[in-house]
Amino acid sequence: MQSNDYLINYYNEYDEEGRLANSRVGKVEYLTTRKYIDELLKPDSRIAEIGAGTGRYSVTLAKEGYDVTAVELVQHNLDILVSKLDGSEGIKTYQGNALDLNMLTDNTFDITLVLGPMYHLYSDEEKITALREAIRITKPGGHILVAYCMNEATVIQYVFGCNQLRSVMGLNMLTDDWKCISEPKDLFEMVRVEDIQRINAAVPVERVKLIATDGASRYIRDYLEEMNEETFSKWLSYHFATCERQDLIGATNHSLDILRKAD
Repeated sequence: MQSNDYLINYYNEYDEEGRLANSRVGKVEYLTTRKYIDELLKPDSRIAEIGAGTGRYSVTLAKEGYDVTAVELVQHNLDILVSKLDGSEGIKTYQGNALDLNMLTDNTFDITLVLGPMYHLYSDEEKITALREAIRITKPGGHILVAYCMNEATVIQYVFGCNQLRSVMGLNMLTDDWKCISEPKDLFEMVRVEDIQRINAAVPVERVKLIATDGASRYIRDYLEEMNEETFSKWLSYHFATCERQDLIGATNHSLDILRKAD
């Protein structure tokens, strides 16, 4: 099976829209990502979303009046995205791969979102290629927001929390220093902070911030669902106050790397 086939088969069945919209953990991830997008937005901002999924971000931004271009690998996801549009939005959509954005021209976008592709790229070469493409289409001085899945949360929550230690060790999916090893059939690639830094060092960007997008939320996900609205609002306040703390980044499930393209 080709590497993209695993991904396409997965997203043909997975409710990505529901993940961000229906659970409290998903809401924390979405609201945090939007918080940092919104801080960068200007009325005339042009936005590209690479790996747009079902359009949770790109469709919402287009309906808010922004000029948006959405690129998505999985046709099933793209069909859902398009179904949300009524024709009044300023959005262009393409079926395409983050590794080759040949349909998009250089230095076009103020903000480029790469909120999914790095989850599914398994080598430094692929990650650097995707990041170079995102940088290429971004204006000098513009911003690239890149999401990653983090290693330690997976070890803690899945390997130990879900009693999968024997299974993953039997499949040689862990290094001696507890780094997850994955390939396309495993669907997701886990990174550490030093891995992100190594990728960034290969391209002309400077880091603005590295964010713990969901922080500790997934560790207490059952309790989050039981919170009343007042308590959940307080949790969001705590999360927003701490999500930039670098001592928490390694333990979050998702991180958001906010980069600025060199002038």
